[in-house]
Amino acid sequence: MALTNLTKGTVVDSEGGSATTNLAQGLCKVWINGPAAKNSINDSFNVSSLDDDGTGDFGVHYTNDFASTNYCFSPGVDDGGTTTAIIGCDGTNGTYATGSADFETFYVNSSNNRTMTDQYSFLMFTGDLA
Repeated sequence: MALTNLTKGTVVDSEGGSATTNLAQGLCKVWINGPAAKNSINDSFNVSSLDDDGTGDFGVHYTNDFASTNYCFSPGVDDGGTTTAIIGCDGTNGTYATGSADFETFYVNSSNNRTMTDQYSFLMFTGDLA
């Protein structure tokens, strides 16, 4: 099926045809691939800028805001080629805004918390845009 001339609230059939979904609600609204040093963006969608709040601590600013702060994100990290470090990424509590959010990339199994700068963070956001 070609997806042309879509309108707000377009509903499409599932692959098996037994369910439907609202196409606009099912799309990823923001995504970013950036290094942990937070000095650049490798690639992104609907991201206006990235700010560096400290080593491993950064903020993502959206080009188009979300309708509320009740959106979801899915983080991921690249291990930078190391075989011993376990690395995580999480949202910074209390920083979710309709136009931005702060995140931290950190070691899970090391006392050198938030010091890796050779891995990448990957974030995807879903929710209703304003």
